[in-house]
Amino acid sequence: MNTIEQEIIVGLDIGTTKVCAVVASVDENGDYNILGIGKSPSEGLTRGVVTNIDKTVRSIQGAIAEAEQRSGIHIQSVVAGIAGDHIQSFQSRGVVAISGPEKEINASDVNRLIEDTKKVALPSDRRIIHVIPQQFVIDGQDGVNDPVGMSGVRLEANVHIITGLVTAAQNIVKCVQRAGLHIRDMVLEPLASSYAVLDEQEKEVGVALLDIGGGTTDLAVFEDRTIRHTAVIPIAGSQVTNDIRKGCLVLTEQAERLKCQYGFAYAPSVVDDEPITIPGIGGRPPLEIDKRLLARIIQPRMEEIFEIAAMEIKRSGYSRHLGAGVVLTGGGSLIKGISELAMEVLGLPVKIGIPTGFKSGLVREIENPMYSTCVGLVLYALQNKESAPLTMNDNGKGGFSIKKAVKKMKSWFEAVNEI
Repeated sequence: MNTIEQEIIVGLDIGTTKVCAVVASVDENGDYNILGIGKSPSEGLTRGVVTNIDKTVRSIQGAIAEAEQRSGIHIQSVVAGIAGDHIQSFQSRGVVAISGPEKEINASDVNRLIEDTKKVALPSDRRIIHVIPQQFVIDGQDGVNDPVGMSGVRLEANVHIITGLVTAAQNIVKCVQRAGLHIRDMVLEPLASSYAVLDEQEKEVGVALLDIGGGTTDLAVFEDRTIRHTAVIPIAGSQVTNDIRKGCLVLTEQAERLKCQYGFAYAPSVVDDEPITIPGIGGRPPLEIDKRLLARIIQPRMEEIFEIAAMEIKRSGYSRHLGAGVVLTGGGSLIKGISELAMEVLGLPVKIGIPTGFKSGLVREIENPMYSTCVGLVLYALQNKESAPLTMNDNGKGGFSIKKAVKKMKSWFEAVNEI
């Protein structure tokens, strides 16, 4: 395997309405480049959770085949996203003693501390996906971001723990493996999206990321450059499409086109009220649909999403700390007038988040909110190499071994046998 191949990473977003794959690489200057993109319709998921393995496998294979064709690279392993309303998060705290001769804190002490924070009672059907340190405390002195190299005798940490259902994660692993691929790592999707659309300044002053997908809307709250709260809202673009289907008495495919091409999330934004003509069903005469009527169908559902998001932001305790307001991303954020509605409901500044961070290749193609999660998975892997190794080396030298990721995935399977 040559050097270029070793530095390739593939993000795989297995969504409710689409499966997306992004192939990226790192050049000798450390710049990230997009080599290929693949997308296929998804039919085997409901609200972010696999409900039909065969259909999901076919969707994955379709997206991977397109990404391989456009990049000219044979894909063997991916970093996959995980979401769904089974995701839960909570705060935890741990403490360890520093026993070294010079009382200097090293990486192994931090690892011991992180392991200590995992000692929480979890139901047998749940496992920890991420442990994200909020802050470290050394001998009672708080506000420490990186304790390695500092001196102390007592090291504490407040962490944000994200958990998921064992079976939900296991089904993602099964689908990816049946598609002929290996999983390098599994990453919470709103965390991945934050790597693609948020900058460090926004994370520092406080920002809420709202990723409106097809099956779920994912929320992540940041402050002081750290994720403070996560939540998954089981309402998103698919429900909006279904509302249009029922309200206008049209096919699902027609409802989706109406939403994307003519839909407004905020009725006052509709200026041109020209009726929309769509073909009748089964030889019936064409239907004429009023744009304001369409907006009045879409707006209540989007309001519901933002109202639940507002409650989650309030529950996080950081509603007054969001200096950068709210960033909307995901395919659902493409509905016209959505920023105006979000500002009215949330009472915060709102902007649409577009993936960034790449220097060359198919950069224009990925500058679309619908690719935020997939691009974020790649960036997460590139910036957290211990979690998602860049290389396929198994000797552990000059890179990070894939064995770590394989071991992590095996734990999900072993956990199922314990249930």
